[in-house]
Amino acid sequence: MGKKTISNHKVISRLEDKQAAAAIGQIELANCWQQALKKNKINSAQLLLTLDDSEIRRRYLNVRKTISSLHKNKVIPIINENDTVATEEIRYGDNDRLAARVAQMVDADLLIMLSDVDGLYTQSPIKNKQAKKIININEINESIEKMAGSKHSKLGSGGMTTKIWAAKICMDSGCSTVIANGHKINTLSKINKKNSTWFHASKSPSSSRKQWLLNHLHPSGTIIIDNGATKAVFQNKSLLPAGVIEIKGKFSRGDVISVTNIKNKKIGIGVIAYDSNDAIKIIGKNSKDIKHILGYDGRDELIHKDDLVKINL
Repeated sequence: MGKKTISNHKVISRLEDKQAAAAIGQIELANCWQQALKKNKINSAQLLLTLDDSEIRRRYLNVRKTISSLHKNKVIPIINENDTVATEEIRYGDNDRLAARVAQMVDADLLIMLSDVDGLYTQSPIKNKQAKKIININEINESIEKMAGSKHSKLGSGGMTTKIWAAKICMDSGCSTVIANGHKINTLSKINKKNSTWFHASKSPSSSRKQWLLNHLHPSGTIIIDNGATKAVFQNKSLLPAGVIEIKGKFSRGDVISVTNIKNKKIGIGVIAYDSNDAIKIIGKNSKDIKHILGYDGRDELIHKDDLVKINL
């Protein structure tokens, strides 16, 4: 919406121009929603989020409380990414993942994502008329991800692949997801069990803290661990320095870190007890030697089991 003001519809390449266009477009979009909802006597509010609002626990909880307050006061929040401050490196990147994270924040039962097709197909229905629509999905596996790889949709920055990623975030959080065709009139009222793709949530949603960790989009670093430590993690034990082979990235104490095995497969994600400078000094060492190495009493574990979420291989 702001592109025509900044560049008269020409391609915008500079970040500052993109953000200026976003600043103009956001207020116009919010105004459109406000006018449309007011016709039905519904109040609305604008909420602009950045990736940090879902990645930093304190801010995550603040957003959750704000949305809850709006709902209690019967106000519809219009939520978008704050593109005026987000950079290419640290952003959601598409509305699908933004929607999934918001659905997770508010413990939603259902997320509806609208596309220009009726759902997920075995192949692109645009190129292959024999492609079949998948109605029910209980697990997102490699086969489902490959189906999403073919371009079903031309809408937005995400496409079908990011919709699958978003659905996975929701399913792990106990929230079901629907992909439906948004080009039809009265789309929401016409969605049923046959004309869209339904991703059914697991029966036992994760705890709120586990959800937040599991679906972290931008971990600050990576820890590579040996086979013994991998086995210990899956036995619900804490991650000790002795089992760590390598550390990648710069991070601070309390940051969220990915954990991978020696085959470079992600097996977990957790909150680190040391900054990267100190962590590098103690990896491969016995916990009883930490005080001697660092000069202060630290925790025995790099990541405590209560701060670690396992990812099944």
